[in-house]
Amino acid sequence: MDKKKKKLSPLARFRGFIQAGATLLTNLHLPNFAKGALYQGGGKYVCVPGLNCYSCPGAAGACPVGAFQAVVGSSKFRFSYYITGILILFGVLLGRFICGFLCPFGWFQELLHKIPSPKLSTKKLKPLRYLKYAVLLVMVVLLPLLAVNELGMGDPFFCKYLCPQGVLEGAIPLSLTNAGIRAALGKLFTWKACILLAVIVGSVVFYRPFCKWLCPLGAFYALLNKVSLFQMRVDTHKCVSCGACAKACKMDVDITKTPNHAECIRCGMCMKACPTDAIQYKFGLGDQSNTETTKE
Repeated sequence: MDKKKKKLSPLARFRGFIQAGATLLTNLHLPNFAKGALYQGGGKYVCVPGLNCYSCPGAAGACPVGAFQAVVGSSKFRFSYYITGILILFGVLLGRFICGFLCPFGWFQELLHKIPSPKLSTKKLKPLRYLKYAVLLVMVVLLPLLAVNELGMGDPFFCKYLCPQGVLEGAIPLSLTNAGIRAALGKLFTWKACILLAVIVGSVVFYRPFCKWLCPLGAFYALLNKVSLFQMRVDTHKCVSCGACAKACKMDVDITKTPNHAECIRCGMCMKACPTDAIQYKFGLGDQSNTETTKE
């Protein structure tokens, strides 16, 4: 069979370069890794879209999850309204496109998954995807909201007890260059390091396990995926119901049934697999009549 030359979107074609560029842009201060110092300029008042630790020496901005936890417990901080607003703005504009293209930790997991090894499917583990909503509700919203200090600031429970990105980007590089930080590492660091190790090993055999099952930022964007302006469009006139897109999707989504499923990270793997170019990116409001119906 002759293979038709595909008209693949530049976004899908150059996705790896976009992920690398987004990681670099959110961690511009590379000399700080050698100094063991944090950038503390005005950029830290701006939230980046993906999961990127505030304590990373190279971090150019604030992680939206960490920033939200710090101020959600008090109405005295107008900053909390800004953070909530920017999260909603990111979600409405792009949805989980951020997970697929702009999140440094998502890219890190994908790179690990490229390591040659047996690969395991997560289709039978779909119920685990609801864990990330529990993490969002309990560790990011409720606990920081209810357990506040005398200044009205909540303890960042997710960052402190669960987030592996903080160890990868913050604790490890800082401890390598700062003897004081090395001396202060204790049981909490050991616990978080074990979580990071589990994510690293899991990412080799599973595709994006942290994104699928535990990431509260992914959970928040997932809630807005169906209403985001950046969406997936399936042309039912071109679709031949071959099932190639569902087989190619590593997020366990059948895009012909639910083009904008909460788990879809807009990675474009379905577009690459489609033999008829029936799947495309779409940005903006418009007629969805050809996108939400399944070909019988």
